[in-house]
Amino acid sequence: MDENTTCTGNECVQEGESFIRIDNLSKTYQKDEKVTVAIEDFDLDIKKGELISIVGPSGCGKTTILRMIAGLLEPTSGSISIAGRPCSGPGPDRGMVFQDFALLPWRSVRRNVELGLEIAGMPKEERKARAEKYLEIVGLQDFADSSINELSGGMKQRVGIARALVNNPDVILMDEPFGALDAQTRNIMQAGLVRILEKTDQTIIFITHSVDEAVFLSDRIVILTKRPAKIKEIVEIPWPRPRDRASPEFTALRKRILEELEKENVLQ
Repeated sequence: MDENTTCTGNECVQEGESFIRIDNLSKTYQKDEKVTVAIEDFDLDIKKGELISIVGPSGCGKTTILRMIAGLLEPTSGSISIAGRPCSGPGPDRGMVFQDFALLPWRSVRRNVELGLEIAGMPKEERKARAEKYLEIVGLQDFADSSINELSGGMKQRVGIARALVNNPDVILMDEPFGALDAQTRNIMQAGLVRILEKTDQTIIFITHSVDEAVFLSDRIVILTKRPAKIKEIVEIPWPRPRDRASPEFTALRKRILEELEKENVLQ
């Protein structure tokens, strides 16, 4: 097999080809006689190993898009496929990282990371070894037996990331994962995610309200309009990671994206 080919299940994708394909996606809500169009005409192709950030006005539908990709919400129209397979519901090929950690406080750090493997029926020693591998990737190997309540907010989020990674999903969906953290911890977590990308080559779709965060992390940034959300612009980031937030180029790009968002009557 060509070294530039990625295979997932029965499907193979050549490097540079679309790994995730979203075609004409829309979502409409109806309550009584009131119809609300949340997402309209959303088209996006994502390559294997990309980190795509989605930014836009508050309440425009960023999380709705993520939940449709996760299979937790059914589109009104359009389609989503990963490696050629349609996404018709939740599946092990997608892992979620939430803003609120969503950890089980009665389980240790390691046993939280093992949860999906345990549900899948993986033998105890195998899932323990695998969990410890990913705890090392996120820098928590010394806290494997700790209680969740003993961890800081940033450490809890790293447990959530390890839990998503350990199942080896094709795609990780991150819904404002660092939004609840203080500024210093948030920057540390962003730098940690860059290191994880270097080690795992994961495909990530990342929802954020922070333009600075999006420019620091992303390969491309998808800017949405206000509701009904459509793609206003896709910005390619031309620099390798890690990036210097203080550079004139970084500052200028962040400013330009903020100006585009402000045209949608939003302060970011």
